Amino acid sequence: MKRAGCLLFGAIPVLVTAVVYFATPEHPATADGKGGTSASSQAREEAKAEAERAADDEVIADMPPGLAAPGKKELAQQIVASAENSTLNWREAYGYIEDIGDGQGYTAGIVGFCTGTHDLLTLVERYTKAHPDNGLARYLPALRKVDGTDSHEGLDPGFTAAWKREARLPAFRDAQVTERDRVYFGPAVRLAKLDGLGTLGQFVYYDAMVLHGPGTGPDGFYGLRERAMREADLPSEGGDEKAYLDIFLDIRRKAMKSKNPDRDTTRIDTAQRQFLYDGNLDLKTPLEWKVYGETYKVP
Repeated sequence: MKRAGCLLFGAIPVLVTAVVYFATPEHPATADGKGGTSASSQAREEAKAEAERAADDEVIADMPPGLAAPGKKELAQQIVASAENSTLNWREAYGYIEDIGDGQGYTAGIVGFCTGTHDLLTLVERYTKAHPDNGLARYLPALRKVDGTDSHEGLDPGFTAAWKREARLPAFRDAQVTERDRVYFGPAVRLAKLDGLGTLGQFVYYDAMVLHGPGTGPDGFYGLRERAMREADLPSEGGDEKAYLDIFLDIRRKAMKSKNPDRDTTRIDTAQRQFLYDGNLDLKTPLEWKVYGETYKVP
């Protein structure tokens, strides 16, 4: 299967804006604030962040469901699967696993969890906590060791077969869906709504989150968003939605090409950009697009 691969190592969604300093020998947290943030100050920052999140929740609750509507969410998985697995049937990918030679180790599952980018490790850790006797648990020491590298040490020759076996179980399939939603889909849609983006923009954020990883580095999702915001106002700030998304897609494309000048970018060029230029900001169906030269249609 054709794969786009993963781009970023080990990021965690940036959802809390408060800066928290922890006591260390180099930076002791003291009550008077001279050596760091006091416990009371830290508590205030956390409370402020929680209050801001609650306020955002109220704003989002009054918005249309957008990409979170069941039919649109299914469509989103189909479009991502066309780029990640060359199929519209994203459920075929639960048992998918291979090293595609992108320097991120094994790529596996419904959104391309990678052994080199921390998200596959997190998935197996969380799954093992709920199901201690699963067939992947014995590979956790090796997964921790290779995290951040392209190494297969301790994983070969049995890990790929164990993954495929485990993927036959409903519990592991549910775990993949839960992790996809927790790390990628939920944060992307939430932030897109707060940024004033409609259903297409929410998908653009989601696909970027999947491909580039939810990181704050220059080529991570949040880094890409910061770069786009320097060039265009967000719709929530009065900016033009189409103009902002066009710039965001430009920046995404450059990030993909920076890793490999020959990188295929049709998931942007003949899919998302086409939707945008067609003015389909609501991602209405019927929908037709091309990825890697193959045409996909959803009635």
